[in-house]
Amino acid sequence: MRHFDIEMSDLKNHLLDMASLVQEIIRAATEGLSKSNLKQVEKVYSLEKKINVKEIVIDDKCLKLIALHQPVSTDLRFITSAMKINNDLERMGDEAVSISRMTKNLIKYKGLKPLEDISKMVLAVENMIIESIKAFNTSDTDLAFLMLKRDDEVDMLRNKVVDDIKNIMVHSSNQEIIQKAVDLIFIAKSIERIGDHATNICEDIIFMAHGKDVRHPKVNG
Repeated sequence: MRHFDIEMSDLKNHLLDMASLVQEIIRAATEGLSKSNLKQVEKVYSLEKKINVKEIVIDDKCLKLIALHQPVSTDLRFITSAMKINNDLERMGDEAVSISRMTKNLIKYKGLKPLEDISKMVLAVENMIIESIKAFNTSDTDLAFLMLKRDDEVDMLRNKVVDDIKNIMVHSSNQEIIQKAVDLIFIAKSIERIGDHATNICEDIIFMAHGKDVRHPKVNG
C-alpha cells in the first residue's frame, strides 16, 4: 500500500474517532438535561477539550496531505470534505456545551421540566448523527440522502417546542418559570443546529462520492 493511501486511511480513522467523541458529548449533554445530572454536564466540558484537540490534528493532517501530495479528483474531494466534516463535528460539540450551560441554569429552578417534544428532538438528532457517520464510514450516499429528509422532522419539532414554550410564558407571571422557558427555547435551537450539522455532513458525503453539490438544489438547477 502506498504511503499516501495509508495517510488517507489514517485521516478517515481520525474522523471516526472525532465522531465517536461527538456522539459521547451529545449523549452527556442530553442526559444531563433529561435527568438534571450535573455529573454529565461536567463531563461535557472535559470532552470538549478532547474534541478541540482532535479538530486541530485532523485539519493539520488534511493540509499536509494537500501540500505534500497535491491530490486530485476523488482524493481531493475526500480531503476537502473531511475538513468540512471535521468542522461540523466540532460545532456539534459546541452546541452540546451550550445545552449544558443552559441545563445548569434549569437545575436551579423548579416547576418546569423539559418538554416531551424536546426529548423527541433529541432522539431524532441522535439518530441522524449515528446514520450520517455510518454513511460516511461506508460511503453510503443513499443513506446520506435519506438523512437529508430527516432535517424537516427536527425543524417541525423545534417549531412545536417554541410555540408550546411561548404559550407557557404568556400564561405565567412567575419569573423563574419564564427564565426556564427561555432557556428551553435556546436548548431546542441548539438541538436543531446539531441536526443541521448532521445534514451538512451528509451533503459532504454526497459531494465526496459523486462530486455533486446538493446544498442549494435551486441554485444548482
